[in-house]
Amino acid sequence: MSEKKEIRQGFYIGERSLFQARDLKIYDTIFGEGESPLKESRDIELYNSMFQWKYPLWYTKNIAVHQCTWLEMGRAGVWYTDQITVEDSAVEAPKNFRRCRDVQLRNVSFPNAAETLWQCSQVTLDHIVARGDYFAMNCDHMKIRDLTLYGNYSFDGVRNVEIHN
Repeated sequence: MSEKKEIRQGFYIGERSLFQARDLKIYDTIFGEGESPLKESRDIELYNSMFQWKYPLWYTKNIAVHQCTWLEMGRAGVWYTDQITVEDSAVEAPKNFRRCRDVQLRNVSFPNAAETLWQCSQVTLDHIVARGDYFAMNCDHMKIRDLTLYGNYSFDGVRNVEIHN
């Protein structure tokens, strides 16, 4: 197995700037205006980075995110993604996490969680604060611990959910 290539203090603009990237560790990087910068990527680790524009992680697999931020225009940020972990991060954009599988979120804030976590499967939420309507619609196999949620119509159509605290 080869060592992952590192990107440090990058600034990417334009559509699909790192399309189909593989085996990367990305540090202190800004993904500016330009849709789908990491679309169809695999085996990516992101640290202290920022998504400023739409659709950053679509159709991705095996993604680890640490101390990152999705700004408001980073909407529809994570769709159709398998095996993603997001820790110690802020997701300011709505409509995140759709049709994803094996999602683990720890210490994440969602100040605008409208229409977030839709049709996801195998979801673990731990120490989450979210504000928004229609949170976690039609999800299945969820384990939730220490969730603070402000909003209406949450968990509509969910199946197999375990909630603590």
